[in-house]
Amino acid sequence: MSSYNNKPSYGAFIYFAVIFALGTYFTFASVQGDFGLFRRIQIDAQAVDLKAERDRLSREVALMRNKTHRLSDEFLDLDLLDEQARDVLGLVRMDEVVIR
Repeated sequence: MSSYNNKPSYGAFIYFAVIFALGTYFTFASVQGDFGLFRRIQIDAQAVDLKAERDRLSREVALMRNKTHRLSDEFLDLDLLDEQARDVLGLVRMDEVVIR
């Protein structure tokens, strides 16, 4: 007569456990790892912040270039020169009253 083996196959159990463990590991790594989705979102947000800072700095550089040009020998803006002399050197005209 033939007898049936009612014991579960340990090989199949180990195979599926290894496959499940590998699938779980790669899923976790694709979401949380160094090159995962969360890191990608963080890098994209940082890129947006850095672009905004770059734009702010380029506007500031353009403003400084404009002021430098206005104070250069080729083009002298007397109002800006007067403003800078008052601000940096603390100069006032004789007909002005200073209130502190």
